[in-house]
Amino acid sequence: MSLFDYKVADLHELIHKKELKVTDLVDESYKRIGEVEDKVQAFLTLDEERARETAKAFDEKINSSEEKGLLFGMPMGVKDNIVTKGLRTTCASKILENFDPIYDATVVQKLQQAETVTIGKLNMDEFAMGSSNENSAFKKTRNPWDLDRVPGGSSGGSAASVAAGEVLFSLGSDTGGSIRQPASFCGVVGMKPTYGRVSRFGLVAFASSLDQIGPITRTVEDNAYLLQAISGLDPMDSTSANVAVPNFAAALTGDVKGLKIAVPKEYLGEGVNEAARQSILDALKVLEGLGAVWEEVSLPHSKYALAAYYLLSSSEASANLSRFDGVRYGYRTPDPESLIDLYKKSRAEGFGDEVKRRIMLGTFALSSGYYDAYYKKAQQVRTLIKKDFEDVFAKYDVIVGPTTPTAAFKIGENIEDPLTMYANDILTIPLNLAGLPGISVPCGFDAGLPLGLQVIGKYFDEAAIYRVAHAFEQATDFHKQMPKL
Repeated sequence: MSLFDYKVADLHELIHKKELKVTDLVDESYKRIGEVEDKVQAFLTLDEERARETAKAFDEKINSSEEKGLLFGMPMGVKDNIVTKGLRTTCASKILENFDPIYDATVVQKLQQAETVTIGKLNMDEFAMGSSNENSAFKKTRNPWDLDRVPGGSSGGSAASVAAGEVLFSLGSDTGGSIRQPASFCGVVGMKPTYGRVSRFGLVAFASSLDQIGPITRTVEDNAYLLQAISGLDPMDSTSANVAVPNFAAALTGDVKGLKIAVPKEYLGEGVNEAARQSILDALKVLEGLGAVWEEVSLPHSKYALAAYYLLSSSEASANLSRFDGVRYGYRTPDPESLIDLYKKSRAEGFGDEVKRRIMLGTFALSSGYYDAYYKKAQQVRTLIKKDFEDVFAKYDVIVGPTTPTAAFKIGENIEDPLTMYANDILTIPLNLAGLPGISVPCGFDAGLPLGLQVIGKYFDEAAIYRVAHAFEQATDFHKQMPKL
């Protein structure tokens, strides 16, 4: 049994009883990385020297009366689009392959205050654009359950590292499902918080009105602790919300009696395979047995979410990625003939195909004569999708459905078909458009591959989501099953 099979609370107890050292946890992490990383390929950069120094300092601190952080001594990984001072941050792109940030993202500062140990930076789809981790400029991360399959994306490295037992938990970012979809594919727990709950300062922007940082863990309880540590108002981020951060772990009562659950018929319809659909119906029976009630509802505008999302996110990406020009930082083409040539060649050589595809789509949607027809129309659809959710939440506590339409697909299976690849996020995208919180928890298997249950909550009501997810988790044993690498 690995130390990472224990929960944070159990490990803390062992550390405080002096039956376990922080250096033991860090040793376990790098030992496991040595055993499986050549197969999984979740990490882009390791920070071993600094991690071991931090662990030694924490071992000395345990003997003092000083107050310990919420996540004291816990080893974790950070997605490579979250900046870390002095630790390379590439966004899995050639254009940033040698970028060493001079400051920490707010979430990284908060984790330092919580006294975690950063093991390294995790692979992803380039600039968070993708659903399979096949768009990284450096390596393809593999699914620990089946090394021939994708781990999901864009936070594929973050989910795979937790599933493979390389770290206790990790941070990902979610623009259209990029935490929840890989969590579902890798059989772990992934939370996308309410937009504004967690600071985006230091997250390299893909689509600023949609991006949100969130935790990926083995259990719902650990997820609640990690979200607790990174949440809160940040003066460095104008979109961060001035909303009190509750004690999320206190919501894990296991009691869902009388809870009203909405199940959108659109989330169990065409495109969702039978195994995924059945796993949700089985999960609803479990929740019914715990005293919750559910009814079918409709989110009529969700069928337009995919089109609206790709127009809006690509438009924002085309603006955000204009800063990568070969002048200030990042890759610069050798021997340009002029300034314009420098811009063109640096971007052409530095960006991958998927990033170029989205920049071109976004630039088109924002261009004169097309703005009203595409970008503005997509914003209007976004408002209708938001209203659908608000209408349902006027009568129900949470919404439940599958996280993904299928289990993980094979590497290379959809890479030449962007539309099929985009459709993988069809069940997760509506939340980002509305800014709502949602979690994916393991709820079943299809031919040995994990499936995820998605629980969606009201604005800033992550506590209710955790309550439902934890009650379901305690009544089942899907989260206890681990891949055999």
